[in-house]
Amino acid sequence: MARVCDLTGKRTRVGNNVSHANNKTKRKFYPNLQKKRFYIPEQDAWVTLKVATSTLRTINKNGIMAVLKKAKEQGFVVY
Repeated sequence: MARVCDLTGKRTRVGNNVSHANNKTKRKFYPNLQKKRFYIPEQDAWVTLKVATSTLRTINKNGIMAVLKKAKEQGFVVY
């Protein structure tokens, strides 16, 4: 299963480990993904989504329905 946020599309990034001698080797930066259940009152249903913790902060600020609507407009897979 891919490490991708269901609502924002945030995914693994690639960068370099840089040693003290300035040698560079490839590494990955993984998003901080959490599996979380959300209650959708309009549908009277619970949905389980894999979201980044930064997305959780946005959900707390704007509400789950606003974030789901924006994710649907951007074309990400949601519930």
